[in-house]
Amino acid sequence: MDQLALLFVLLLGALVSVPVGDRLGLPAPVLMTLFGIVLAVADFVPNVNIPPELILPGLLPPLLYAAVRRTSWRQFTANKRPIFLLAVALVFVTTVCVAVVASAIVPGLPIAAAVALGALVAPPDPVAATAVAGQLGLPRRLVSILEGEGLFNDVTAIVLYHVAIAAVISGTFSPWRAGLDFLLSAVVAVAVGLVLGWGANKLMDVLGDATLQIGLTLLVPYVSYVLAEELHGSGVLAVLTTALFIAEYATDADDVMTRLAGYTFWDIVDTLVTGVAFGLIGLELHNAIRTASGRWGELLGWAAAIVGVVVVVRLVWLLPATWLTKRLHARRDYDEEIPTSWRETVVMWWSGMRGVASVALALAIPLKTDDGSAFPDRDEIVFIAFGVIMATLVLQGLTLPWLVKRLGVRADTEQEKEFEKELAVRAAKAARRRLKEIEQVEDLPEDVTEQMLRRAFEIGFRISPEVAEDERREGHDKRARRLKRLRRIQQEMLSAARHEVLAARSEPGADPEIVDRVLRHLDVRSLR
Repeated sequence: MDQLALLFVLLLGALVSVPVGDRLGLPAPVLMTLFGIVLAVADFVPNVNIPPELILPGLLPPLLYAAVRRTSWRQFTANKRPIFLLAVALVFVTTVCVAVVASAIVPGLPIAAAVALGALVAPPDPVAATAVAGQLGLPRRLVSILEGEGLFNDVTAIVLYHVAIAAVISGTFSPWRAGLDFLLSAVVAVAVGLVLGWGANKLMDVLGDATLQIGLTLLVPYVSYVLAEELHGSGVLAVLTTALFIAEYATDADDVMTRLAGYTFWDIVDTLVTGVAFGLIGLELHNAIRTASGRWGELLGWAAAIVGVVVVVRLVWLLPATWLTKRLHARRDYDEEIPTSWRETVVMWWSGMRGVASVALALAIPLKTDDGSAFPDRDEIVFIAFGVIMATLVLQGLTLPWLVKRLGVRADTEQEKEFEKELAVRAAKAARRRLKEIEQVEDLPEDVTEQMLRRAFEIGFRISPEVAEDERREGHDKRARRLKRLRRIQQEMLSAARHEVLAARSEPGADPEIVDRVLRHLDVRSLR
């Protein structure tokens, strides 16, 4: 099996892992990691040969963009305190604690190299957290905090990592210089993200066609990441800024086809890239086995110690941080966006899985320093990082569903239904307001007005049947059954039409482009 065949195997595994994970009640990223481990120990599977400097820019931009599409700027601002405590403060604390322990237990490990190890294992993976937490029916506030933490902690960790690596390579370190680099990196990233977001928004209006617009959304995250990195900014923060800008300002409520096609496209991209990313994590077992040859006991002991530090520090930090955040929110009379019990805090603690970014940063450690000597303890750092990733991703990922079920942490479905009902009422009222505006400028027959009023009511009813009183709901149910029957007949008629048009595609002299255009028209008609 060559490298290209291995890629296709991972892509196929990414698709299969979704239904298998649903059946087993396990997250698909964890299954892909296990699949990668199985491939890694197979003799016919080659070692992965991907340049480390291409892993982050190749995998992170689409994954980050897909994750941001599921959230909003409002959620980030509502959770700014817990996200700051987790994505910035906790990353710093974890980095320091790991660096202290690593320099103490690994003989001869320089403090700067230990800081690099701490930085690359400190950030929980945004993709793992989102993919795992999103499938477990957790309260939305927890998912929002985990998403925000996962998206923003890479910014802090990657800057710390680059500062530490530079200190090892050059042999010098300046705290003031490091702080300035951190600030400038953030400023450049935000500027690049805003400019590209604005430019992409304008360009979408020019392109017009849904296919071209969706293609642009695939290019923009890569451009944002690469341009920010070239200008010595944070590529991760630039992608986040660009994605948030586009999500807030590039949405046309009437552009139905682009929105539906965009959702489908990005679901496919997210599934495939996530599967490949976590499959590659499992495949890195090759390198870990080679590094540990003859030193299993020693290296496993070091890795276990760092795993303990990472896991314990997160719990010790979360307990007082959650209490402090609740106190700050209580003073401002709203606390709906934070953990409300120790059970939710425990779930947040156990959701701190490491993943793609940690692997990429570990593999990106240079082989040599500026004076030509080997990077100190590089193999040991990579092995320890791999141990932390495996322990947190596989162990925590496999046991998190059980823990959530055991603790009984679930989303408030009644609150969700109430909000859905509220939106249904608002949608129906907006439709009626628009009908009244039309009546003022157009002379509508009474039967048309009555029919349109029923349609306005149906808009809300189809979103949430709870908006109707019992009598109206019973009457509407009868009409709904009749409408359902009519739609079934219409769908069968459209199906016959599609079969006839599709059969014409293979007839002599038929133009397949015209056939496809007619078929697309029938497909769109079927959606109505």
